[in-house]
Amino acid sequence: MVNYQQRRLDLAFGALSHPIRRGILARLATGEATVAELARPFKVSAPAITKHLRVLEEAGLLTRRKEGRARRCRLEAERLRQAQEWIERYRAFWNDRLDALERYLKENPT
Repeated sequence: MVNYQQRRLDLAFGALSHPIRRGILARLATGEATVAELARPFKVSAPAITKHLRVLEEAGLLTRRKEGRARRCRLEAERLRQAQEWIERYRAFWNDRLDALERYLKENPT
């Protein structure tokens, strides 16, 4: 059975896999925006933007709230931080491994 943390991480990385969703998050990193503002730079239909927003929301990367007739979106950076921490653990692992390889190659020239 997949644990809850792993499932959340899977959802976050899945959401980050699409360039439109990454673009939406990049825009939200500068502050809240309406759905219309988020859709403006992309040449896709309104239903497509809605689907992208739903994926980001299900992954916990953004929240939406109704403000009058508009829906405002906000970046939820905590989930991004969790993904970054996961990446950092593996970056440190591979840096250690590559450092060990470098030491080995220096000690054993061919």
